[in-house]
Amino acid sequence: MEEFQVKNKSLAPQGKLQIEWAAAHMPVLCQIRNRFSKERPLKGLTLGACLHVTKETAVLVEALTAGGAKVALCGSNPLSTQDDVAAALADEGVNVFAWRGQTTQEYYSCIDKVLDFEPSITLDDGADLVGTLHSKRPAQLKNVKGGTEETTTGVVRLRAMEKDGSLKYAIIAVNDAYTKYLFDNRYGTGQSTMDGILRATSVLISGKNFVVGGYGWCSRGIAMRAQGMGANVIVTEVIPTRALEAAMNGLRVMPMSEAAVIGDIFVTATGDINVIRKEHMQKMKDGAIICNSGHFNVEISIPDLESLSKAKRTIRPNMEEYTLEDGRKLFLLAEGRLVNLSAAEGHPSEVMDMSFANQALCAENLAKSEKMEPKVHAVPKQIDESIAELKLKSMGVNIDKLTKEQQKYLSTWEMGTS
Repeated sequence: MEEFQVKNKSLAPQGKLQIEWAAAHMPVLCQIRNRFSKERPLKGLTLGACLHVTKETAVLVEALTAGGAKVALCGSNPLSTQDDVAAALADEGVNVFAWRGQTTQEYYSCIDKVLDFEPSITLDDGADLVGTLHSKRPAQLKNVKGGTEETTTGVVRLRAMEKDGSLKYAIIAVNDAYTKYLFDNRYGTGQSTMDGILRATSVLISGKNFVVGGYGWCSRGIAMRAQGMGANVIVTEVIPTRALEAAMNGLRVMPMSEAAVIGDIFVTATGDINVIRKEHMQKMKDGAIICNSGHFNVEISIPDLESLSKAKRTIRPNMEEYTLEDGRKLFLLAEGRLVNLSAAEGHPSEVMDMSFANQALCAENLAKSEKMEPKVHAVPKQIDESIAELKLKSMGVNIDKLTKEQQKYLSTWEMGTS
């Protein structure tokens, strides 16, 4: 069986420095790694992971292997792999199959290579690993103890599988933990998306009309950071309560058809298809910049953009200029793939510390549990709260504890107005 497949094994020394830098900013996961190395809770298990192969993911993989697991890893996006990190993991003996710039065929081939190791626990980011396992390798399902899911898009897919009875093993929705989505999605996506846009374009954000498609947790973070940099933020939404929240936060809210006319920079992060499509592109001003921070490259209709264009060229790394039939130029970043990982380095290590601590502890939870019901499960509250406690401790932050009197008051109903 092939042990690894990376772009350039000689990049390993630089990758190891990147992993060292990330680990220095991930104190919670490092504490878990230290405990795992003593207790070995994952001994004898094979973990199959389809995650963005970044320096932070490498720290997670090191924690899992410290816990006794054998890990097979592939990338969860064709453009998000950091090749030096993949090389470093291969050099450490990890079965990693990932490189930046994969074709769709190569991407799924790497998923198949991970599944060749017949994992008993899966770690997914977008549910492509789980989807492939269910659709192409159903015979392996009986040996899978459970899995985890990292992102909103994946949780949505898995809940759809659960609803129609297709999901055959338990999945813990890491994405839905408070210590994941309140921080990773908001602060991580917000900062890394702006980082990706700036690296790809180097444009000034201040004063621009900055259109954010959606107002979920990721979009909230993007809007927050754009507003903080002086942009005029416009939000498009389909959910009334989210649109109302955006308006109450001082943002302009309107349909995409109206925003298309005035926007300078467009970012989608909805998890849905064709958020920006032909009817919007036809209205955009010359020089508009379009990008996506959602998991899949379906939020911007690339076929529509291609059909409207008479020429295309690469202006800068991760930026393509499309010249439309009427002479206007639109600029697409990172091929419409998630710009924060394709044009930058993804979320800062400090927030991935909590996200991947959830991954590690949920893998441990699955390893120790009896076989769970085949549905999407919440992260156990004690895991979520323990991660928050460890993170606060690492930041030097102390908090209060309830007194016995307060505990009693909260557990009874007799005491009312006095």
